[in-house]
Amino acid sequence: MQTTSQPLNTALIPGSLRRVHHIALNVRDMQASRHFYGNILGLHELKGDEVPETLVDLVATGKVANFVTPDGTVLDLFWEPELSPPNPDPTQQFTRANHLAFDIDPKLFDTAVEVLKKHQIQIDHGPVTRPTGRGIYFYDPDGFLIEIRCDRH
Repeated sequence: MQTTSQPLNTALIPGSLRRVHHIALNVRDMQASRHFYGNILGLHELKGDEVPETLVDLVATGKVANFVTPDGTVLDLFWEPELSPPNPDPTQQFTRANHLAFDIDPKLFDTAVEVLKKHQIQIDHGPVTRPTGRGIYFYDPDGFLIEIRCDRH
């Protein structure tokens, strides 16, 4: 027989989870993915002392690359050269995740669309305009769906 003086917590207190700390993606071609996230999407790649201590060896051997968004969310890329989705057609989603969305200033949205076109990035759909804002959906080098979105002006 179990007796406790404290009631069992059934959920975290609202607000306990403060933000997304990091997102980890498996990638087949590390160089293509580093180019995509760093040079095309413009995310800052962590180097030297910026690399989390637990990942230093993996980064040094080329098995991991880390990027960070301006709000501090870290995107970890893990090299899995044998990775292949169940369906090579990227429009057939193959993970539990639907897409990763990046927010952009509405004044820069059209520039982002032009950058994607200039780099011949495969567009899934968009740009679309909704009551909440605008968005464009496209694929990273491994066929993962990415969105760039902005609020209404």
